[in-house]
Amino acid sequence: MKRLGPWLLVVLWAAVMFNFSRDSFSKEHTAPFIDPILRWFFPQASADTIDTLHEFIRKCAHVFEYSVLSVLLFRAVRAPAKGWTVRWAGMALLLAALFAASDEFHQTFVPSRGASIWDVLLDTSAAAAVQLILWLWLRRSATSQSNG
Repeated sequence: MKRLGPWLLVVLWAAVMFNFSRDSFSKEHTAPFIDPILRWFFPQASADTIDTLHEFIRKCAHVFEYSVLSVLLFRAVRAPAKGWTVRWAGMALLLAALFAASDEFHQTFVPSRGASIWDVLLDTSAAAAVQLILWLWLRRSATSQSNG
């Protein structure tokens, strides 16, 4: 279970992310919820500004989703070991990038969605940034344990 448990979390999170790729989470379908909130916060904003902010929120969601996925993949790849290796981080990053590409491919079959290489790059960049943060965090943790 020490090896399987982390992979179950990956599969669960991937299912959540896959759900967000459906038609019901397209920009057209999220606008009726997000745009009124943006208009409340920014009543003087133009329609173009609201649209840009809506797009920014959607890209922030990408960063969040792939940041979480990257952490979960790292934990699954290294289980049950501890620490950090470039091999584990690289494998987690590769799997996150493959999932990002497959997600964009899936969106080519969703009428209100479309594939974007830029989204794959954003998603992969978020996953890579998290791997760097994990390296710094775990390196710091290992240093403080060896000194303490």
